Amino acid sequence: MPAIPKNFKPVPYEYHQQIELTIDTLTNLGLGLGRVDGWVIMVPLVLPGERVRVRVWRNKANYSEADLVEILEASPERVAPRCPLFGECGGCQYQHLSYKGQLEWKSRHVQELVTRLAKLDLAVEPSWPSPLAFGYRSKITPHYEPRGQQPMHIGFQGMSTRAIIDVPQCPIASDAINAALPVERERLLKRQHSLKRGGTLLLRDLGDGHVETDMRATAEASVGKLRFRFQAGEFFQNNPHILTELLDYVMKEAAAEGLDCLVDAYCGAGSFALWGADRFEKVAGIEISERAIELAKENAALNGIANVSFVPGSAEAIFSQIDFAPSRSALIIDPPRRGCDEVFLDQLVRWGPARVVYVSCGPDTQARDLQYLSQHGYKVEKVQPFDLFPQTRHIESVATIVRS
Repeated sequence: MPAIPKNFKPVPYEYHQQIELTIDTLTNLGLGLGRVDGWVIMVPLVLPGERVRVRVWRNKANYSEADLVEILEASPERVAPRCPLFGECGGCQYQHLSYKGQLEWKSRHVQELVTRLAKLDLAVEPSWPSPLAFGYRSKITPHYEPRGQQPMHIGFQGMSTRAIIDVPQCPIASDAINAALPVERERLLKRQHSLKRGGTLLLRDLGDGHVETDMRATAEASVGKLRFRFQAGEFFQNNPHILTELLDYVMKEAAAEGLDCLVDAYCGAGSFALWGADRFEKVAGIEISERAIELAKENAALNGIANVSFVPGSAEAIFSQIDFAPSRSALIIDPPRRGCDEVFLDQLVRWGPARVVYVSCGPDTQARDLQYLSQHGYKVEKVQPFDLFPQTRHIESVATIVRS
């Protein structure tokens, strides 16, 4: 009999009690959700429609958490995971679900957010698939933590534990990264006993046979016909195989008759601004990071693009240096996962661009912001999910918004 944790609440189930149930749906965290007599039970590694036996390990205020013991009736969408660590490593949530099924469920998750949080009566478009479902990631950041005299693990946080799971290879990473990973692991393991604390490795595939491992290095990579320089350890889209399709779609949605100016807020190293330079007469990129502005200017010069300017912007007056006529301007926003704060949204509404394309890696915060914009003079025309992260629960969402 396993020891019962001191903080275990024995209602409505005993510790490690086994029960059978049918899985009804997936949460946006990739967990299966089923009910027994109306009580919700969350289970990882299961799929909708499956009949399963599970073992309860925690009772919360209004639901229980359980581990999968046995699949009694499998879903036709279930497939064999490619990675032997799936279910132990927390990096992927959907390797047991067909890629078609992943796309369908990601669309459904975005739809639920648009309906429930944005409160919009709008049908979300089917998820745009990645050209590669495996081997697509151009950047991984394995973690490590010294363990005294025990062999040090180098990898990612576990699915059901905070401990680092040792990951010798990663099937969603590029071939170049997987070729370089054993070398970097061996280099780190040779000095593990001299390490005082844990840390993070960088492996970024630059597409030219070189994998950059220095977080502070200035990296350079091709995106379609353009070249971009950026700090290797900073944000730059990690699925280059779908990136040009995403950029083309965003520009198609931003461009409209009568609009000749483009503003790229949160512009970073300038990817959206420079990609749209041939569609607009004047383009401006805004960014609060001075280093990012420097790199964006370098990228404009590197690509011989003269009709784009990059300006530093403060959070309190983000559009103060933009002299474009709002009625002739489109705005692209690609904020961090936390979305836009109300100060930014209020400035956006007051400036009043004719068209807004909102790119988001956090569909929940995007939905919150869409509700705000729809209540302040804007109409959401379309929401298009892009699957930049196959095998994981993550989804990029692109919303097209027009001034009412």
